[in-house]
Amino acid sequence: MGLLIFLVIGALLGWLAAVVMRVEDGPRVVANLAAGGAGAAIAGWVANRGSVLYGITALSIPVAIGGALLTLAIVSWIRSRRDGA
Repeated sequence: MGLLIFLVIGALLGWLAAVVMRVEDGPRVVANLAAGGAGAAIAGWVANRGSVLYGITALSIPVAIGGALLTLAIVSWIRSRRDGA
């Protein structure tokens, strides 16, 4: 259940990032959703010491949010380097 919550949190952050960055084309929105979900799931897993399936802790939610934001920042940076070069 915890993994699903982290994926949903990350996907929501990815969607919000797409709105803030004013990305209108489908592939970039989907990439933001995937990056946010993956970052939140990985960070939440690390915060729970490898056991994301057993629940959510007070530490795991902020860490998952930070992981999603970090992953989204990296994807945005890579995208800007690719588009600018």
